[in-house]
Amino acid sequence: MKKEEGVHIFVAWLVFIALTGFGAALAGKWDAIPEIMIFTAIILLAAVGCRKIMARLLDADVEHEIWKVDRYGFKPHEHFKDPVPTGIIAPLAISFFSLGLLKAPTLLTYESRPLLRRAARRFGYYSHSEMTEWHNGLIGAAGILGVLILTIVFYTYSLEPYALLATAYAFVNMIPLSKLDGTQILFGSRVLWAILACITLLFTFYALLILANTM
Repeated sequence: MKKEEGVHIFVAWLVFIALTGFGAALAGKWDAIPEIMIFTAIILLAAVGCRKIMARLLDADVEHEIWKVDRYGFKPHEHFKDPVPTGIIAPLAISFFSLGLLKAPTLLTYESRPLLRRAARRFGYYSHSEMTEWHNGLIGAAGILGVLILTIVFYTYSLEPYALLATAYAFVNMIPLSKLDGTQILFGSRVLWAILACITLLFTFYALLILANTM
């Protein structure tokens, strides 16, 4: 992992802590912050780690960065002078205006690239080799599936609040918006996106039922 990527992941974790702990801070439950720090790190690392594992299986590498938006329209001149760090602004704004009730951890995006051995092993030393959209979609799908599996683990050990948080992470990142996972999975395969979206919705409906029963 490059230093710059590590910094982006660390910043994403700090934002994740802030948007998750905002409600606890408002309620004066400062003792919950250390636990929030641990479980937000687990969720974030599960997504990042699963993407990296899938990339390695495809003889590729994947790098993460804070989600940024550099355009506000489709015309060539409709772009910002500097990319807007949406992965910082949007989650914090949603958490703030909802008083900590809504959490949208759309924190990181990723880009994949083939390793040199990919060309050597699969295409010959002098062949052109790039990551296809299908392979790129698989990498994104691995991250979402990793988080959903983690959700099941949380439910198993009666960690419902963090299971709900992991479900929220999977749900919002499956939205095909900008460079989020959902967009990259959709471009890779509409079928794969549809299947994974249905699975994520099932987890989300179950999470909403739990929330309804606790109110």
